[in-house]
Amino acid sequence: MPLSRLWLGTAMAAVITAAGACAADDELLVPRPTVPSVTAAPATSPSPPTDGTATVDPKQPDLDEQAPTGPEESRPGEAAPEPSAAAAPSAISESPEPGQEQAEPRADGNMFAADVDAEVVLMLDEPIDMAVAPGDDLVWVAERAGLVLRVDMDNGKVVETILDITDETEATGERGLLGIAVTDRWLFANYTDLEGDTRVDAFEREGTGLSGRRRTILTQQQPFSNHNGGDLAIGPDGLLYVGFGDGGSGGDPLNAGQDPTTWLGALLRIEPTPDGAEPYSVPADNPFVAGEGQSPAGQPEIFLIGVRNPWRFSFDRVTGDLWIADVGQDSYEEVTVLLAANGGGLGANLGWRLREGLHYYSGDEPPGHADPVWEYGQDDGCSVTGGFVYRGTAIEDLYGAYVFGDYCTSRLWAVQISTGEVEFRDLGVEVPGGSLASFGEDAQGELYTLSLNGPVARVVPG
Repeated sequence: MPLSRLWLGTAMAAVITAAGACAADDELLVPRPTVPSVTAAPATSPSPPTDGTATVDPKQPDLDEQAPTGPEESRPGEAAPEPSAAAAPSAISESPEPGQEQAEPRADGNMFAADVDAEVVLMLDEPIDMAVAPGDDLVWVAERAGLVLRVDMDNGKVVETILDITDETEATGERGLLGIAVTDRWLFANYTDLEGDTRVDAFEREGTGLSGRRRTILTQQQPFSNHNGGDLAIGPDGLLYVGFGDGGSGGDPLNAGQDPTTWLGALLRIEPTPDGAEPYSVPADNPFVAGEGQSPAGQPEIFLIGVRNPWRFSFDRVTGDLWIADVGQDSYEEVTVLLAANGGGLGANLGWRLREGLHYYSGDEPPGHADPVWEYGQDDGCSVTGGFVYRGTAIEDLYGAYVFGDYCTSRLWAVQISTGEVEFRDLGVEVPGGSLASFGEDAQGELYTLSLNGPVARVVPG
């Protein structure tokens, strides 16, 4: 089912907005999910599969030996229905450098007191992602068909088209232009080409537009038509993070999620070098970079593994924590926070396909598994759409809460962890247009929702 036509036929069940809420499932009795705590233990690299499962070359997957097991419902970063709840951990404070004064951090608000609404700013054609371009007062918004637009959100106008790759991609199913990220010199675009394979290209900036210079940074063959991931983000370290789904079909037939020899089912971290001899370099501390006298156990570009389809992920602009919303299989949607104080997820394993959310899927919990901080069952939605930790000024009580939603219900939800417990709230707002495909954050930290049916809306005080 195309993303633009995926709707949930039944009303969402009420979700209890209480600290420590969890799904009505005996499996959650031991253990209950908790807020991740700061640990001094270094991140460990996941191990390659030991069950005899064939590995997949990231550049050349063996498509002949993998036949689709049947179509799966399409979602925004995938697509098909289901959700439930989860619970709790502790806030983190960073110590100042010796001899340095540290400004008093702004306290998080009380999200249960926040009064929130969503106000339509303008209509676009399948808006799919949004980015702040350093040095530009306006925001850049991507449409799935292949356009990147420069948009004046204050006046609700498209000022100009910055990029047009509509003849290089096709917005069908889970394909098209899926994500963008912008630095002071480059626009990065993640899209599926006309063969259905993933490309991340760099386009050189010139003023508020592009110079026309372009370079492909990486490519990945896609064995199936779904679970392409597609998100891009510039991390607090200035590096580019690239999200890949497990390759598609259903149930991860390639076992990509637990296979570090393929980019599929992983989050990559690279330093793009469009001007260099090679299109990118690999950070020396990535978990699978070979040390002296050692052979790598996986692809050096990989930052973490064990994701099914991380359709949207983001960094908290204040703490640097990494929030990943991973689209579930048949039962559970999940949100995971990886604390910057613990390396931001370096070398983490989010568990897929052994685990779905907090639950058994096909195997035991892997070593170094990062549990989700929140999950919901698919009675409450169908496909999680990740957002941002709110760091704006318009809604004081929402400050510090992670705002996200679901493609089918299109309701705004929030999770807060700074009290030392996982607290959840339905914010009582349905995104204009439904089909919640993505969120955006402007330079001031204010939030926007992007509906695949066209409306771009600003999250405002109610």
